[in-house]
Amino acid sequence: MKCPKCNAEQNHSNAICEQCGVVFEKYYKHHPHPGESLPATTFADNGFSTASELQHLLLPAQVGGDEMVLALRAILWVILAVWGLLLIFSSVDSNAAGQSFLHLINLPFHETGHVFFRPFGQFITSLGGTLGQLLMPAICLGVLLIKTRDPFGASVCLWWLGENFLDIAPYMADARAGILPLIGGNTGQTSPYGFHDWEYLLTETGLLHWDTTLATLSHLLGALIMILAAIWGLILLRRQFLGLKS
Repeated sequence: MKCPKCNAEQNHSNAICEQCGVVFEKYYKHHPHPGESLPATTFADNGFSTASELQHLLLPAQVGGDEMVLALRAILWVILAVWGLLLIFSSVDSNAAGQSFLHLINLPFHETGHVFFRPFGQFITSLGGTLGQLLMPAICLGVLLIKTRDPFGASVCLWWLGENFLDIAPYMADARAGILPLIGGNTGQTSPYGFHDWEYLLTETGLLHWDTTLATLSHLLGALIMILAAIWGLILLRRQFLGLKS
């Protein structure tokens, strides 16, 4: 036989090439034997998801649930779509997201973020509040999508993630003004330096004069995410409806 790498003549019983030292068993794991071809591999074989697998995860051909589940999902979708549009078309200055009841749900995750990131220093501790309220919907999205295979539930969590960007925007915009009521009854103007997260973060990074611009970008990013979530949810509802009809 010949070595598949250097073509040196070999004894058929050899496990290692006498000329180049290649280990035949290892070589043939990644190369075809003479006259053979390796089976087609996918990214999934190497621990990655192919585009088709990702599509199946996000938009499965068959969406589980009976007629009652479909009806409840449709009602929830309408509520989130209407509510989302009201929040999206509200100005940052109106603090519509901050005055909604969902802000009271976001707030504990915000405060927990401060505690969780405290070991990483003052700057990350201040940023941790914002990270906390963004990480929670992102984690829920991942669990519902990957663990429980509930893409519609994941789309709701994506909507929630986008809403958090809208919730953060007024806090950013208040960095210089300091008039937004904070926990404890203080405002940015009456509290010590560092108490107002975004006053501290933007001052330390030299971006304080960009506070309203960054707030607008946060609002727009949140709006885009919410719209994408609504489209995703609507496609899933349509597929579930068609599946129940067939």
